[in-house]
Amino acid sequence: MNDSPRGLSRRDLLKLGGYGLLGLLVPPRAFSLLSNTSNSIRADGTADSVSSPPLQGRVSAGVLWSYDIPSNNGKRVKMYWRDLIFNIRGAGLDEDPASYNRVWYQMEDESYLYSGWVQPVHTRLNPAYTGDFPEDGILGEISVPYTDAHESPDPASSVKYRLYYETTHWALAAETGADGQTWYRLLDDKFLQFYYIPAAHLRLFDDSELAPLFPSVPNRDKRIEIRLDAQLILAYEKERVVFAARAATGAILRSGTYTTPAGTFYTFHKRPSRHMAAGDLTASGFDLPGVPWVLYLTDSGISIHGTYWHNDYGRPRSHGCINLSPTAARWLYRWTLPNVETKKQFAFDRAAGTRVDIAK
Repeated sequence: MNDSPRGLSRRDLLKLGGYGLLGLLVPPRAFSLLSNTSNSIRADGTADSVSSPPLQGRVSAGVLWSYDIPSNNGKRVKMYWRDLIFNIRGAGLDEDPASYNRVWYQMEDESYLYSGWVQPVHTRLNPAYTGDFPEDGILGEISVPYTDAHESPDPASSVKYRLYYETTHWALAAETGADGQTWYRLLDDKFLQFYYIPAAHLRLFDDSELAPLFPSVPNRDKRIEIRLDAQLILAYEKERVVFAARAATGAILRSGTYTTPAGTFYTFHKRPSRHMAAGDLTASGFDLPGVPWVLYLTDSGISIHGTYWHNDYGRPRSHGCINLSPTAARWLYRWTLPNVETKKQFAFDRAAGTRVDIAK
């Protein structure tokens, strides 16, 4: 590796790997992943410290072993299954400095789980919204590790999907459920059907949280660069890097080879939430409701978007899209054009998108 690859030194890249715990890498808006406080981002792009419940982890793999040290070379301690929730006590680094993702999460029994298959989550319950819902609904994000979406506002009704932390959904109405609690009716924007979740499990966004970031910077001065060789995404204002994150791009999967195309593209179509589904689930297909912060680059569906089914950035592993953490994807969603009105489900404008250069 060169000491200064295209404007980033080797030390810079190592820093990016460390900040990869959160996915939001540059600028280093300081906050501790493992404390009881976290940072939100104000409408002007600055950090705002808010109280937060303890950090937890959700196992996103089918089966995951913990080890006595932060390495696959350690001794196996315990087997964990998909959707098991645990408290994250700390973090450790793999002994192999060449590993693309060295981060392991430490649990309360002092064993370690590989971070790439653990979604960092919180448990936050919310008061029910009592106002009027606009025609297109109000955007919200799941604020608990997961919640089951039912076909009716009744916990005894059939489950349609399991919805995960930081997925985004349109709430169209509030209804009193069979259990006497308030439920939200959610829109499935792909299959045009509805399902219900407890209102306490969805945090509705305030308009200020969706407002454009740094709108005074002309769009001609904004540019995104995706480096497939380094699995990095960078945002520039003129020649200054204002944001960077590790990514996961197209890969060779069981069902075939999925490449992320190189070239120049524009973010002409944006959605804060999208149900993505394709193929056979038994052969690398996917069915993913509530994919957050989607920036489409091609008519075929290649996009930049948030990811909740893995936390493994720094290597190719997608069906061609550019996978980012929800935090990183939301930053880019707010920073790019076209702007999506806060009560609208999408924006489409081929003449107004922000430039994206994808390099091999």
